[in-house]
Amino acid sequence: MAHLGCFVPAKSATISLTDRIFVRSGAQDAITAGMSTFMVEMSETAYILEHATAKSFIIMDEIGRGTSTYDGISIASAIAEFLVREKNGPKTLFATHYHELQDLALRFPHKIVNMHLAVEQYQDQPVFLYTLQPGPAPHSFGVAVAKLAKLPESVVQRAESLLEELEQNHTPAAPKLAKKNEDTPSGNSAILKELQHLNINQLTPLAALNILAKWKEKNGHH
Repeated sequence: MAHLGCFVPAKSATISLTDRIFVRSGAQDAITAGMSTFMVEMSETAYILEHATAKSFIIMDEIGRGTSTYDGISIASAIAEFLVREKNGPKTLFATHYHELQDLALRFPHKIVNMHLAVEQYQDQPVFLYTLQPGPAPHSFGVAVAKLAKLPESVVQRAESLLEELEQNHTPAAPKLAKKNEDTPSGNSAILKELQHLNINQLTPLAALNILAKWKEKNGHH
């Protein structure tokens, strides 16, 4: 905006030179050319990764959504890693609904910052505040948005039921805290201390599994 001479809605801003702006957003296909929606998405992404420089500005919107969940997460994560592994990588806004990607900020703390749009609950309905806040998003609002879009009530209720079932099957059970009067090994004491400092609201399922795996290894269980 500043380079174009537009007003910048900020009290102050330090803006570096930008040679090009790349945007990968939207869903479109080129069926007559034999290209599906996902192939178009990947082709455009490939062009960006090949031509972007350290002075480029990239906007990535929902990379990987055109394929299966695991494929999509893997591709989106690999692309995000590619963009930050370079010493002087391009400036990037990377929007995604894959919560697993939020863990990248832990692996690249000096290059990746998680942000989310504020949402509040009012009468069991999400209210989108259009305010950007630091930190990862606590959860998604897909079913709530489907309800706002006036999907049939039976469909929404079935979706809520399926979502609850999936979350129960894939979310690890919370470890039980030992009572104070019980004798606990030193390894368990360290685990309990770490557990007390965990922010459950900002913990993704993948991060929880990694923590549990680390605890099992500490206690000699494989």
